Amino acid sequence: MPSDIDQPSVGILANPAAGRDIRRLVAQASVFPIAEKRNMITRLFSSLGKLGIKKVYMMPDGGGISDRIKHALKTPPQNGQIWPEIVFIDMPMEDRAEDTQNAVERMVAAGVGGIIVLGGDGTNRLVASKSEEIPITALSTGTNNVFPFMREATIAGLAAGLVATKQVPIFEGTARNKVLRIDINGIESDLALVDVCTSTALWVGSRALWRAEGLNQLFLSFAEADAIGLSSIGGLIRPVSRLQNMGLWLDLMDPETAPISVSTPLAPGLIVDIGIEKVHDMIPGEAVSLRTTQGVIALDGEREIEFSPEDSVAVRLEWDGPLTIDIPKVMAYAANNGLLTSTDQTRPIDGV
Repeated sequence: MPSDIDQPSVGILANPAAGRDIRRLVAQASVFPIAEKRNMITRLFSSLGKLGIKKVYMMPDGGGISDRIKHALKTPPQNGQIWPEIVFIDMPMEDRAEDTQNAVERMVAAGVGGIIVLGGDGTNRLVASKSEEIPITALSTGTNNVFPFMREATIAGLAAGLVATKQVPIFEGTARNKVLRIDINGIESDLALVDVCTSTALWVGSRALWRAEGLNQLFLSFAEADAIGLSSIGGLIRPVSRLQNMGLWLDLMDPETAPISVSTPLAPGLIVDIGIEKVHDMIPGEAVSLRTTQGVIALDGEREIEFSPEDSVAVRLEWDGPLTIDIPKVMAYAANNGLLTSTDQTRPIDGV
């Protein structure tokens, strides 16, 4: 896919499956409908078009988002809004995680100035694995969302567009994120943005991790006390911010015999007791070996990797994670520098 150097562009990646996993059945998690994702995307179009973004690259999907967007494109935008040209990436779709990664690779090759992600922690993890130095705007539409934020799409689109068009310098409007990297037998295998959790259970199953049984160790890049999901275990004991130069690792055990037990919101409406044997500081660059020799590793809440006694597995905290758009910081820069205002010198306004 050729790069459009003279035409500012943005990628939008919306996961139709985000917010629709097993936690809708076992807890009281809400469903994020396809119709609302479509509405969010069209609001993004309006913001991006206003700021001069000429093209938006989108991943096709079989979940209904693409069809609804194509239908919306048949009707001109209302109220004087201008939309960019929408390009659906020509790529095979296999309804697998690799679809997301392939789409991101093509967006990067096209020279997009940013990638807007509609999804949860798992979707953002996949995007981050291929986004290189392209800044991500992470909008929450998943379940146990810790990495992305719940933001109005209109404002998120303005922020992403301001950075993509270089009206806001990238160093002024983005933040570097920590990441957890998984090494298996000395070779980097995968990454997580928020948490890595090992379980002695010997199957991947439904992928989403929603039961406390079998949890063995938990590694956290950051831990907020008001979060939901696995990272809240650390956040309720020893909060660590996204900006602190450290993470946590916790050895877990049966809450009935543990020295510490914490009532954890593991999923919406699902609060369980988690036993903690010990809490350790995690130092960037230090590899921590797993204490169990066989089981499953969950990355950002989803079971992804099975390992056996023949495998040597370690987890590292690093500061080489993705760049993300800091929406409040971008909008403050825009306000302070008049990027979204125009003045008529013949009509002075008091106090401005």
